[in-house]
Amino acid sequence: MDSYAVHFFIFLWRCKTISDLMINEQIRDKEVRVIGEDGEQLGVMSAKEAMKLAEEAELDLVKIAPTANPPVCKIVDYGKYKYEQLRREKEAKKKQKVIEVKEIRLSPNIDTNDLNTKINAARKFLTKGDKVKITLRFRGREMAHMNSSKHILDDFAEKLADISVVEKAPKVEGRSMTMFLTEKR
Repeated sequence: MDSYAVHFFIFLWRCKTISDLMINEQIRDKEVRVIGEDGEQLGVMSAKEAMKLAEEAELDLVKIAPTANPPVCKIVDYGKYKYEQLRREKEAKKKQKVIEVKEIRLSPNIDTNDLNTKINAARKFLTKGDKVKITLRFRGREMAHMNSSKHILDDFAEKLADISVVEKAPKVEGRSMTMFLTEKR
């Protein structure tokens, strides 16, 4: 294969792997604002001139702000730039807390000890920082006494009032009544 074909395949490979950032030959704008490799402003120039500067420095021209007018391009080593970007994203993910919703199911004729066990499980979830969804399920003839069973959810919330707050009040949805609790801030 001649060198033109090799460069063409490299170009195609870069087009497939790089979807979010345009680099080198992919930049088709007439004028771009250029930032040098050490962060200094080189000003507004044609894309061809910017490409020549990048080639002289043996680096890539990367379009970092395509929506700006004119678009902003930076002369950097693309591999290193991409790596640092991924590292920053990973660091940001590490700092964010994912809140899970844990569900606890109850029935209208639950015994006191069983209720206390469920309350302790909810307490454990809440202290970990998760939300808790308490579901009171009704079956058969229990459907006729839905309103009189609301006190079970109220008692549940009252016993956890020291560490939690009711995010969504008890609400009937089909054959069940649900309530959401979250940790007190």
